[in-house]
Amino acid sequence: MSDPSPFKSRRDHLLAKIAERGGGVAVIPTAPEVIRNRDTHYRYRHDSYFYYLTGFREPEAVLLLVAGNEPRAILLCRERDPEREIWDGFRHGPEAACERFELDEAHAVGAVDEILAEILPDQPAIFYSLGHDAAWDHRLTQALNAVRANTRSGATAPPTIHDVRTLLDEMRLIKDQAEIAVMRRAAAISVEAHRQAMRTARPGVFEYEIEATLEQAFRRAGAQAPAYPSIVASGPNACVLHYVENDRRMADGELLLIDAGCELDGYASDITRSFPVGGRFAGPQRDIYELVLAAQYAAIAETRPGATWNAPHDAAVAVLARGLIDLGLLRGSVDTVLENQDYRRFYMHRTGHWLGLDVHDAGDYKQGGEWRPLQPGMTLTIEPGCYVRPADDIPEAFWNIGVRIEDDALVTADGCELITAGAPKTVDEIEQWMAAGGDGA
Repeated sequence: MSDPSPFKSRRDHLLAKIAERGGGVAVIPTAPEVIRNRDTHYRYRHDSYFYYLTGFREPEAVLLLVAGNEPRAILLCRERDPEREIWDGFRHGPEAACERFELDEAHAVGAVDEILAEILPDQPAIFYSLGHDAAWDHRLTQALNAVRANTRSGATAPPTIHDVRTLLDEMRLIKDQAEIAVMRRAAAISVEAHRQAMRTARPGVFEYEIEATLEQAFRRAGAQAPAYPSIVASGPNACVLHYVENDRRMADGELLLIDAGCELDGYASDITRSFPVGGRFAGPQRDIYELVLAAQYAAIAETRPGATWNAPHDAAVAVLARGLIDLGLLRGSVDTVLENQDYRRFYMHRTGHWLGLDVHDAGDYKQGGEWRPLQPGMTLTIEPGCYVRPADDIPEAFWNIGVRIEDDALVTADGCELITAGAPKTVDEIEQWMAAGGDGA
């Protein structure tokens, strides 16, 4: 017998966790389809929790997990419909889905209320993400009320609802080998996209042309979509953290900040590189860039098992504070700058976030009020930055310099591995790559 899929293994793990808490039913719907305008939908994207447990990408589906003496995994999905498949594409249907995705049962999604009425009575608890989907909140409330209406027949409604995300977030924090393999491929695709973008960038090119280069590279390599709206920010736009208009013509003598990554088989990559449009860093640009790079190296050194989540951020901030003082952009001692958080004028975000099925992935950053320790198998970004906006007390040579350097890191047994390290990052690497027209670094 072959080994179970990672999806089945995750379902079994969640069922065991629910059983440890006394048993119950987990209800995990996928995301609804959403209208963009009139009768046109946004491109469909499954719910991350649902996909994590099923691998099933079709809309109109829900997973029910029944924990107890005879645990069951039940999928409800759309039936085969030859006419609709002409218009919208292939559907697995319940029978094929049950076999393909290693489920115990599968039924037509139209039977969901009937199945809930069958499995909810006398269960000790429901595990569900209350408040995540209003339509499903209403449906589950109706199902519970229907059970309560039959109490004279001896049935009892589940008295407790637990947030299933509490269990799933902890599971998703530690990536299994299947997830790591996909994330490595996503990272490699995004690295190549950034390398192509550096080759394309030059004075006179519009930001959206670089965006097109990135997203063409994603699709050509098999990624399904960008993991988030691509940020292609030149000149003053690099000081806007979530700039996405991408419609400015780039000029010589300024920097271009690109924050972009693909999504492959549900998993996100997330890379930021900042480089000179004209191919060479000017003095203040080089100073700020080298400072941010030093801050990233300090954060990378603190990304290891046993270090707390906040240790990389603290390390990066300490380097940035010292450097901003040395450059004359801040005044006072390092201790004072850190205590007063004066550095936040130039660095106002965190140094990273969890990464996985969501670009800002699931999982708590603190446990019991304390920053949680890093563990092997966690994946996160490391992304310090520095953004200098025009101001009367800032030398004009520093105006509109925005730099962020971001890599995706996998925590290993003895440190971390940057799975996006192939994108040119040092000043010399960037200048040599751009000078060679992208033919060599």
